[in-house]
Amino acid sequence: MKVSPSILAADFGNLQRECEMLNNSEADYVHIDVMDGVFVPNISLGMPVTKALKKYCSKPLDVHLMIVDPQRYIDTFAALGAHIINVHYEACTHLDSTINHIHSLGIKAAVTLNPSSPVSLLEDILPMVDMVLLMSVNPGFGGQKFIPNTLNKIERLTKLREQTGSHALIEIDGGINEQTAHDCAKAGANILVAGSYVFGSADPHEVIKTLKNIR
Repeated sequence: MKVSPSILAADFGNLQRECEMLNNSEADYVHIDVMDGVFVPNISLGMPVTKALKKYCSKPLDVHLMIVDPQRYIDTFAALGAHIINVHYEACTHLDSTINHIHSLGIKAAVTLNPSSPVSLLEDILPMVDMVLLMSVNPGFGGQKFIPNTLNKIERLTKLREQTGSHALIEIDGGINEQTAHDCAKAGANILVAGSYVFGSADPHEVIKTLKNIR
C-alpha cells in the first residue's frame, strides 16, 4: 500500500517542519488539495504554497485540482514541480485532451470521481491514465466520515481496469483510518490519502507506517 498524506491537515504555521516530518517518514507522496471555492465550497492552498512545498518536500507532489477548468493551470502546476496532476472528471469538458496535455509535460496524469459519479464513466479514458482517485467523502472539507459505497466502487473499478487492460493505480481520499484503510485494501485500492488521521495523531510516522502495512 502507498500513502499520500494530505498537507491540507498540516500545521501551516510550521510548514517546513511538517515537510521534514514527511521526508523522514515512509510516505510515498505529499497530497496537495487545491480548491477554488467554486468547484468545491471551500478555498485552500494554491501556487505559492505548492512552490514552498516543492522547496521543502523531497517526496513526490500529488496535486489534486478541485477547481473549474483545471486545464488552464496544468502548465503552472507542472512548472511548480508536480509529480502527478489529478483533475476531476466532473470539471473537464475535454478530459482526453487534458490527460494528453499532462502527459506531454512528462507528468503522470490522474482523474478523480466524486462520490455520486459511477466508475463506468471512465471506461474509455481508463487505459490513458496513471491513477484514478475515488473520493470517499464529498470534496471540499476534511474530517468527514468515509462513504461505505466507496468499497463497491473500488471493486467495480478494479474489474473495469482488468477489462480495459489499464494499469492505473486506485487512490482513495476521505475518511481514512485503520479500519477503512483495511476495507479499501481488501477491495483493491493501491494508494490512501490521509489528512487529519496522520497530522492529528501523536505519532504521524507510526500512523503512516501502519497504513503502509495495511493488507
